[in-house]
Amino acid sequence: MLVQGAILDRDGPRPADVRLRVGRVVEVGQRGTLRPHPDEHRLRGIVVPAPINAHTHLGDAVSVREPPPGPVEDLVAAPHGYKFRLLAGATPAAKVKAIRAALHRMDAEGIGAAIDFREEGADGARLLRRAADGSSVRLVILGRPLRRPIDPVELRAVLDVSDGIGLSSARDESGTARRTVARACRAAGKRFALHASEAVREPPEAYLDPRPDLLVHLARATAGDLDAVARARVPVAVCPRSNALFGRQPDLAEMERTGIALLLGTDNAMFHAPSIWRELEFAYVASRLRGRPASAGYLARAALVEPYRWLGQPEGASIAVGAPCRPLVLRLPADDPEYQVVTRTTEHLIVRPARPRSFSEPP
Repeated sequence: MLVQGAILDRDGPRPADVRLRVGRVVEVGQRGTLRPHPDEHRLRGIVVPAPINAHTHLGDAVSVREPPPGPVEDLVAAPHGYKFRLLAGATPAAKVKAIRAALHRMDAEGIGAAIDFREEGADGARLLRRAADGSSVRLVILGRPLRRPIDPVELRAVLDVSDGIGLSSARDESGTARRTVARACRAAGKRFALHASEAVREPPEAYLDPRPDLLVHLARATAGDLDAVARARVPVAVCPRSNALFGRQPDLAEMERTGIALLLGTDNAMFHAPSIWRELEFAYVASRLRGRPASAGYLARAALVEPYRWLGQPEGASIAVGAPCRPLVLRLPADDPEYQVVTRTTEHLIVRPARPRSFSEPP
């Protein structure tokens, strides 16, 4: 396959021709310089790395419905919130079926990986791994122990079957709990992540102590709070559609101004389809509605580049010969690639170059 148009990756947008074979980049040249081989399929478009959905709760997909009125805390607070009551009433088989449907949706949209905050303890993490078996979407599972105060035995069990721990907000988790979890994650070489300033503002000294590997939301953070996060060099995953459902928005322009490494997620699969493309477009339009827009380039990096850096695999975001990238082709005009990708990508525009069935490397 020969793609004539542009590349958008960790090195930014640029005109280019790209030759792809069995799902890999085999040749890159200036636009108009690569000549098609006999019978080679040609198309015009933009070649990008497979995006990563940086914040999901895929287990919630077991019940997709309109949320009832009320504050977000009543819906998602453990252990008696609305979603936890629904999860408790669902069978493991129903949860597996729902998670696989969500993964199928992400696979159809070319998603390379998802970072999932999985509740329900070690059993929840194991169920998610079972549901993801055979999927081309790699899951990074951040489990959550059930017991408070933290039970060291349970914490070890969760870490044994997950890639780290993803806790609720600092106002929901004591400092002792956060520090216990962070120490265990560091000792195991795994990730520690935390929700922060989602429904109400929380002081940065709370959610930055101990320093997490990832913060989620910051929808209620002030400019001063964001400066503190930027100085601490903590990446942030935002979920603008989920926040908007409950009347709030992260200040993406301010995050860009401070230099925060931004990731993008779709949050609760109960309320939103796990489509990173829909999230990108909404994030861009919503930021313009605020009157201080984030740039299309900043948002594109949140889906295509920064998650690979967070995973310690920056080369996965490079469209280059020999790079371990999983490329996608978007049948879009090559002019202004960042804006095109952020605002115009839909499922029917995505071409996933054929790759071997054994293609199972991490993104």
